[in-house]
Amino acid sequence: MVFNIGSQHGAINNVAGDQTIHGGQHVSFTHPEATASAGELARALRTLGLGESARDADDIGRELRQRDPDRGHIATRLMQIARTVTAVAAAESAVHRPLVALAGWLGALGSPVLRVLGL
Repeated sequence: MVFNIGSQHGAINNVAGDQTIHGGQHVSFTHPEATASAGELARALRTLGLGESARDADDIGRELRQRDPDRGHIATRLMQIARTVTAVAAAESAVHRPLVALAGWLGALGSPVLRVLGL
């Protein structure tokens, strides 16, 4: 018999046959993927010029390196980042049309602007 088991997270028991657990199942483990994601998020936010949000992501990374990370604290910081990113995305949508219109008005001088916008 062959088992092909992909990526798993949490308390996972691969058992051939029956399994009975008495008293619950408790798991304590580090979160290397989450810590790596926090670093990746911080770098991406810095690239976008969102320094304050990047510091929130750094804070998440520090918290994830603790023995018992405070999930509530992480959730609060992550919500702040999500709100900022959502606001930036909304602002991007709001400025796209007037940017394109002004670049069009400029004619040939507006071509570099349109290229930056992917048009």
